[in-house]
Amino acid sequence: MTADAPLAEIHHAHRDVGGGWLRPAAFGVMDGLVSNFALVAGVVGGGAEPRTVLVTGLAGLAAGACSMATGEYTSVSSQNELTRAEIDKERLELERNPDGELRELTLIYEAKGVTPALAADVARELTADPDVAWRVHVREELGVDPDDLPSPWTAAGSSFLAFTLGALIPLLPFLLGAATLLPALVASAAGLLLAGGLIARLTARPAWFGGGRQLLLGGLSAAVTFGIGLLVGTGVA
Repeated sequence: MTADAPLAEIHHAHRDVGGGWLRPAAFGVMDGLVSNFALVAGVVGGGAEPRTVLVTGLAGLAAGACSMATGEYTSVSSQNELTRAEIDKERLELERNPDGELRELTLIYEAKGVTPALAADVARELTADPDVAWRVHVREELGVDPDDLPSPWTAAGSSFLAFTLGALIPLLPFLLGAATLLPALVASAAGLLLAGGLIARLTARPAWFGGGRQLLLGGLSAAVTFGIGLLVGTGVA
């Protein structure tokens, strides 16, 4: 590679791993699909009529999507509030004890393999500007980027939409007039394979591994609730 090579040839792009959308989206679509498929299976196992199954599934979709969005918003907001509190503490320490914080940053760089003299020079250079100093300390000590905290709205919206999409899959056959669990079983199995495979590809894992794993876990969940519904329905009858 030559020194005058274009930047596009020597720099490789990375995917966004900290935007706050992938985890809630992946969790949401799987939770929606598995939980609603399991709910539908349990209700069918209990002997419910198709209309009752559909109403129960739609209620589960609405309740689950709202619950997921609320939980994600609260979780990310709380994490950000804790992070900002620690940032404020770090900025206060830099004002009260700049020499101590300088030594701390120097030791951090030494622990990473930088020679003591160079570590001290780097620490001094980075802390010369107060606006840069606290950001450097936050990144090195807390391991977070203060300028790129995850958005609670992004997490909540991703979770809500993903859960809704996943939860609709086992309901589609009933919306189209199905009277048995078999069409929902086929649709849910296909959805689990597809969603698991796509998520696996996003995380650089084999599609067959992600799809198979989700199919196995989702199938076990539905089998458990179907069995419980069957037992309870028989007992009530």
